[in-house]
Amino acid sequence: MASEYSVQSVADIGGSPKRSRRMAGILDAIAERGEATLGELTDMFGSSAATLRRDLTALAAQGLIIRTHGGAKAAGSLAEVPVALRDTRFQDAKRRIARETAARIPRERQAIALSGGTTTAGVARELVNHAELTVVTNSLSIASLIAPHPRLRVVMTGGMLRPQSLELVGALAEATFNAINVGTAILGADGFSARAGVTTHDETEARTNRAMVIKAQRTIVVADGSKIGRVALAQMADATDVDLLVTDDSADPEELERLRDVGVTVVIV
Repeated sequence: MASEYSVQSVADIGGSPKRSRRMAGILDAIAERGEATLGELTDMFGSSAATLRRDLTALAAQGLIIRTHGGAKAAGSLAEVPVALRDTRFQDAKRRIARETAARIPRERQAIALSGGTTTAGVARELVNHAELTVVTNSLSIASLIAPHPRLRVVMTGGMLRPQSLELVGALAEATFNAINVGTAILGADGFSARAGVTTHDETEARTNRAMVIKAQRTIVVADGSKIGRVALAQMADATDVDLLVTDDSADPEELERLRDVGVTVVIV
């Protein structure tokens, strides 16, 4: 389980865009190596030791890493990255994925469902020029993106707010998805593999998104290449429940072939 953050601390942790990108890079480096020394991080990012100590202190305070003498190590399997930092990662790939996904949504009256996440938020931005589209979502971020566009309707679920992802989850959110039918569910993911399916860090979020997938006629997963082959804590959908994956060319080709073997159509942007 990821540690709990206050909404204020999630908003503040990254500070400037430059610092957010650096802190996201620190998390990636520690995730890849298991641990890193202050000297290694100084070489990687070209920042002063004092600056990196402040970054490590902030990340450790959120439970994302564990400080060690002279550096830091991963907190277990590395805690869930707050949405404020996730938005700085793999931005170009996410834009391409979002553009391709939105192009596959017919310009006709229909209802679609969007889970939370930075890649699905990118899809929402690309959909604002569609007309007569009803978007059902449990994401506060996505609802705020769509709300200013009068040609689109937004249906929000109820539920308990997860400050890590700014999503509404739990029984009320599931009840909303259970009560409606949508043409397409567009699902973000922390991991997607043929063996484990579509996974996320939080089991309550997983149950909510599973309810969304069950009521959809088709399901699209949008995930940058770093998520392909990765397995997070809780399953949102089996791989066989997914009709289409839109990803980028950094994805593991062997895992993509395994996904094709179980019936997933793969689009690489």
